[in-house]
Amino acid sequence: MRWEKLLSDKRFGMESYHDESKHERTDFQRDYDRLIFSAPFRRLQNKTQVFPLPGSVFVHNRLTHSLEVACVGRSLGEVCGKQLFKSSKQECSALLEMGSIVSAACLAHDLGNPPFGHSGEKAISTYFSEGNGKEWIETLKRQEERITDFTHFEGNANSLRLLTHQFNGRRKGGFAMTYSTLSSIVKYPYSSLSCDPEKGKFGFFASEESDYEKITEELGLLKISESPVRYVRHPLVYLVEAADDICYQIMDIEDAHKLKLLSTEECIELMFNFFPEEKKKRALSIMNMVDDKNEKIAYLRSSVIGLLIDECCRVFVENENSILQGKFEKSLIKYIGETPQSAYIICSETAKEKVYRSQIVVDIELAGFRIISFLLDCLLDAVRYPGKKYSGLLIERIPEQYEKTNVNDYTKTQAVVDYISGMTDIYALDLYRKITGMSLPSL
Repeated sequence: MRWEKLLSDKRFGMESYHDESKHERTDFQRDYDRLIFSAPFRRLQNKTQVFPLPGSVFVHNRLTHSLEVACVGRSLGEVCGKQLFKSSKQECSALLEMGSIVSAACLAHDLGNPPFGHSGEKAISTYFSEGNGKEWIETLKRQEERITDFTHFEGNANSLRLLTHQFNGRRKGGFAMTYSTLSSIVKYPYSSLSCDPEKGKFGFFASEESDYEKITEELGLLKISESPVRYVRHPLVYLVEAADDICYQIMDIEDAHKLKLLSTEECIELMFNFFPEEKKKRALSIMNMVDDKNEKIAYLRSSVIGLLIDECCRVFVENENSILQGKFEKSLIKYIGETPQSAYIICSETAKEKVYRSQIVVDIELAGFRIISFLLDCLLDAVRYPGKKYSGLLIERIPEQYEKTNVNDYTKTQAVVDYISGMTDIYALDLYRKITGMSLPSL
């Protein structure tokens, strides 16, 4: 693959408007701004990251997480872009825009995630694979429709759909993002037919397969197989993934400290593990300049993030040829130095043991499963039997942008999943309460 093709500012759905003229604000910077001002991005402020939405203690939601990932992604992209530009014989100037592309992709990477964190993805998948949705799946099977889109619902694939699909009343190309930004969010560049049965990961639904193929042809991405369709990753996916890996792992530890799931001593030890001995002394002296425990952790967190950015940039630049040939495997974080990698693994194991299985996290998962399953039950029944009086009332709740009255069962199912996955935690809970009669509208 070649950088001059990979870094394209052509806009999906607006190809006929593309020109080579340069503007003060690049198209990649416009991608970033377009996302910031979008309604789906604003809704992330009321979507769970890991912990329940803030009460007296402010922890991360999907919005703050995405903003922080974008900051780290910009640093990764700018550092790598400058280093590659200096060593590039072709002098591809678009390399200097890598920071803008990666930061925009980082903003968009979680747009397709449903309410209630990762449990929302599990709730949708489980509903169709184990719950009442199995009847729908049998119908889709008989119609030879792709069922994996629902039985292994994937937030990453839903992000691509949200950005590219022409919903009712919307313009062609969806968000009309640049080809490079769109490709940089696809962490698993293969169709749901290639879905790993254990991990359940894929990059695009059946409805977006032709759109993604169009993107790959424009950017010159290498195809691994024809049937099922599989591609190698766009190189910048590795930087978006690294930014996400760095932020969620380290920030979840800091949030756990604020919620008193981890002690100050435990957090300090976890973060000190990232540094060699000579740097630990300097970090300790600076950390001890303040007495506030949260400020101590915040300082160490920023130092760890800086270290991981440097490490991931080194891995990316050193493996440029392998990445461009589509031969690089796994994530950048897997190839960082021995000391920080060991510390990262310890953080991951601690988070699994003491954070992700904590009672407050499990409680939000239980609530999410119940609410999402109930809403799927009601709304799928409504679009299946639209002639019923009650169904008509429910269908009115679904916005016109979704193809809720389409005769095709796959499209109707997808319309309901589109609607529910776009909900915030608060909206989903409020709709659940209203449908069940637990709360009534008030003036």
